[in-house]
Amino acid sequence: MRCPSCGSLDDKVIESRTMANGESIRRRRECNTCGYRFTSYERIEEKPFMVIKRDGRREPFDREKLSRGIERALEKRPISTGMTDQIVAEIEDEAYTRGKSNRELETSIIGEIVLQHLNIVDKVAYIRFASVYKHFNNLEEFISEVKQLGAAQDE
Repeated sequence: MRCPSCGSLDDKVIESRTMANGESIRRRRECNTCGYRFTSYERIEEKPFMVIKRDGRREPFDREKLSRGIERALEKRPISTGMTDQIVAEIEDEAYTRGKSNRELETSIIGEIVLQHLNIVDKVAYIRFASVYKHFNNLEEFISEVKQLGAAQDE
C-alpha cells in the first residue's frame, strides 16, 4: 500500500478489524520509511448480476426498475405496500437463483417470473404487466391473453 505521506510502498499492518458484518476489513498501517500511520479498507469486489436485454445488450440488474414496473401494474389495486415489497423480493431471489451459475439472466425469463407472481396475486395487475411486457400489437392479442387467463382460472 502506498503511503499517503511519502509515497513509499514499504509499510506494515498494525491492526486489522472486521467491519460491516464481515463484508470489509479496516487495517491500520504504518509506513516503515517515514512512520506515518494511515487506514485502509479491504472489501470483496463482487461482479454485478447482469440482465440480457432483448437486443442482446447487457446491463446490471436494477431492483428499483423491477419494483417500479410491479408498482405500476399494482397501482390502485387492493395490494398493500408490504405485499408489493415481498413480491419484488421473491422475484429478485428467484432471478438470482436461476442466473446463479453465470451471474446473468435474460429479461424474458425475469418477465415470465413477474407474470407468474402477478397471476397469483392479482389478475388485473397481471394483464397490465403483460400488455407492456408482451408488446401487444393489436386488440386481438390483448383479448387472447385475457381469454387464456380466464381459461387457466377455470381449470
